[in-house]
Amino acid sequence: MNEEKKEIQEKRPLNGFFVFVYYLVTLVANILHPVTVIGRENLPEHGALLCPNHNSNWDPVLVALKVPVNYRLHIMAKKELFCNKVFDWVLRKLGAFPVDRGEGDIEAVKNALKAIKSGDNLLIFPEGTRVEHEGDLPAKGGVAVIGIRSGAQFVPVYVEGNKRIFRRTRIIFGQAYRPDAASRRPSPEEVQAIADEVLRRAYALGRET
Repeated sequence: MNEEKKEIQEKRPLNGFFVFVYYLVTLVANILHPVTVIGRENLPEHGALLCPNHNSNWDPVLVALKVPVNYRLHIMAKKELFCNKVFDWVLRKLGAFPVDRGEGDIEAVKNALKAIKSGDNLLIFPEGTRVEHEGDLPAKGGVAVIGIRSGAQFVPVYVEGNKRIFRRTRIIFGQAYRPDAASRRPSPEEVQAIADEVLRRAYALGRET
C-alpha cells in the first residue's frame, strides 16, 4: 500500500465536535426524516465534488449524514447562515464555509479548491438555492469552475422532494465522473455546459432509480 493511499484510508473526522453533532443529529433525523440511501458505494475515497439538486432546507443536513463520519465533507453554504459569531463558529467546525451567491466570491472558490486539493470532499448545490421543480433555475457555473480547477470527480446526487415529517425519502449517489474539458480554463459556454450536465445527471437519478 503506498503512503498516499494509506493516509487517505486513515483520515479522521473533521473534529470531535463534528462527530458529536453528526451522531446526535442522525438520531433526530432518522426519526423525523428517514432516508433510503442508494449508491453510497459510488462515492470516491477522496477529492469528490458532491452535486445534489436542492429543494429543501433539510438537503445539506440529510446528505451530510448519509456519508461516513470520517468522509471529511465540507459544505459551501450561503453567507446569510453565518449571521453571528456563534453560528459562524458552529458552522465552520462542521466543515461549512460561506459563499456570496450574488457575485463571484473568490474567497469561497479558494476555500473550495483548498478542501478538495487537500483530499477532502465538497458538497455544493449547482442550482445555488432551493427550487421546487427541475428546470426552475439553470446550474451556476461556479460548480464547473471548482471541479475543473481542482481536478475533482463530480458525483451527481438526487435528493427526493416533498419531504414530510416521518415520511421516508431517498438520496441517490450517482456514478462519479470527470467532465471533458478542453483546458483548466474553459470558455464560459463550456463552463455552463459542464454545470448543466451534472445537474441533469442528478435529476435523472430520480427518474431512473
